Amino acid sequence: MLLDLFITFFKLGLFTFGGGYAMISNIKEIIVEKKQWITEDELIEMITIAESTPGPIAINMATYVGYHKAKILGSILSTLGVVLPSFIIIFIISLFLEQFMTIKYVQYAFYGINACVSFLICRTGFNLVKKIEKKKLPIITFIIVFTLLMLFEILSISFSSILFIIFGGLLGIIYYGVITGKGGSK
Repeated sequence: MLLDLFITFFKLGLFTFGGGYAMISNIKEIIVEKKQWITEDELIEMITIAESTPGPIAINMATYVGYHKAKILGSILSTLGVVLPSFIIIFIISLFLEQFMTIKYVQYAFYGINACVSFLICRTGFNLVKKIEKKKLPIITFIIVFTLLMLFEILSISFSSILFIIFGGLLGIIYYGVITGKGGSK
């Protein structure tokens, strides 16, 4: 199990371009669907926790899955697995960066990779939206945050995503804890 965790996250780290959000789609495919190490509901919870805690989302997710499967050693090996490919590649590229970026085919490859990464991030977003509970609060929260994000982008207003997360949490506390009086139960 430990070697499998390391190798799986090493491959994810090696073949995922565009950072943690682009990796979510691949994690879902491999970790949830193929290996069935976690459920889709656990993935959504993991994304929420990984986004709400300090550090890159991919590392937080690898740590979570590793701990879920093999406790502390699993979390260490999963985290190392996802980090090492980037570290190795960046180290090698840094040795030859100026020469590397002058190659026009390398530049062309990055244009293509950027387009694919955009698609992977959008696909992940659509999959998460489909999983939103079909209840008032999650739908209203999504509509408000989505509208504000689009408005801020159009108007070039800088706004931290952390504030949106805090807003969603406070909205949940107010709605479930105060208005409905359910005290945290759905």
